[in-house]
Amino acid sequence: MPDLDPEDEKIIILARSTRARIQAEEGAAVRDTDGRTYAAATVDLPSFKLTALQAAVAAAVSSGAEGLEAAAVVTSEVMIKGASVQAVHDLTPSAPILRADPSGAVQEILR
Repeated sequence: MPDLDPEDEKIIILARSTRARIQAEEGAAVRDTDGRTYAAATVDLPSFKLTALQAAVAAAVSSGAEGLEAAAVVTSEVMIKGASVQAVHDLTPSAPILRADPSGAVQEILR
């Protein structure tokens, strides 16, 4: 993977720490067009389920974000769930999504 922008490294670190803090399946973080960041983990309740990216996008939107610069998800899965990609692209179709493994190493960048 190419060298990452420091701001992209930051959202990977936030996603990774969020995942580790509650030992979730996934951790995610997004950066809005104002430079604010939002982090979230997988929500898995009997009546309510969100991927980590869906939760991070929801946090951004509920805080007034009008667009995203980038998103990151830390997961042991080899693919990002379609619902996660759709949540990011619903807000900003061109926002890159970085997929990192649990160590924080970027495995893929979806554009």
